[in-house]
Amino acid sequence: MANIHIEQIRDDLTWRIRREAMYPDEPLDSVKLEEDKEGVHFGLFADDQLTTVISLFHEGTAHQFRKFATIVRAQGKGYGSTLLEHTISYAKEQGATRIWCNARVSAIAFYAKFGFSETGQSFRKRNIDFVIMELQLDNPLDA
Repeated sequence: MANIHIEQIRDDLTWRIRREAMYPDEPLDSVKLEEDKEGVHFGLFADDQLTTVISLFHEGTAHQFRKFATIVRAQGKGYGSTLLEHTISYAKEQGATRIWCNARVSAIAFYAKFGFSETGQSFRKRNIDFVIMELQLDNPLDA
């Protein structure tokens, strides 16, 4: 297994990986989010190479992660799971009571492994089907 570490990164460092993993045939601008400057972005480095990225945004105690992506050659090695666990823990530390995402239908089983459930809301964008999934967090800050 590679030497792994996770750190907070600048938004622009996420763009190359987002594009490669999610929309390789589209221009780089297509993966930039208007709200990127307001988000918290994490990168997982495997052997000092940025491999997986995720961007987290919050409104009150609800946190949404977006543009969760792993470079193609590193997919299936557990990097995404490690980064998602980190992101969920971080959201809890920030007082989140709910974390959610627009999941590709093809990724429903992946998110379900972490306790996410489908909300019943779905949509189609760029010819891809999505479902909104969420995880209710038991937050000790609520007590």
